[in-house]
Amino acid sequence: SLLAAPRHNGQNYIFALLTGYREPPAGVNVRTGLYYNPYFPGGSIAMPKMLVDGGAEYDDGTPASESQQAKDVTTFLTWSGYPFQDEMRLMGIKACLVLTAMIAFCSYSKRLRWAPLKSQRIIVNTIN
Repeated sequence: SLLAAPRHNGQNYIFALLTGYREPPAGVNVRTGLYYNPYFPGGSIAMPKMLVDGGAEYDDGTPASESQQAKDVTTFLTWSGYPFQDEMRLMGIKACLVLTAMIAFCSYSKRLRWAPLKSQRIIVNTIN
């Protein structure tokens, strides 16, 4: 979805847009066929209010309020913008674990290899 992914604060924008329909304030003229929404740039949007209380049924008995439906739509649009986010996050965690193990192994083997040389005493006899 190009609404949630590239926008700054995209999830909040979608939620506010879906739940933000109001009557226009005094002095604001809205053309015929447009609806007032203060969260849409310009304040007028051609999409009518789509969400109403009780507009959906949930199997688990969750009340189908307008804000719950907007939250569900927002979550789905965000997921559709990043469908592989969970797999990428898991791959990143695995990569960090492997890198940590490799760094630990390399630093231990460095100490093991250089310890005999660093612990030797070198005595230099100089003749004046």
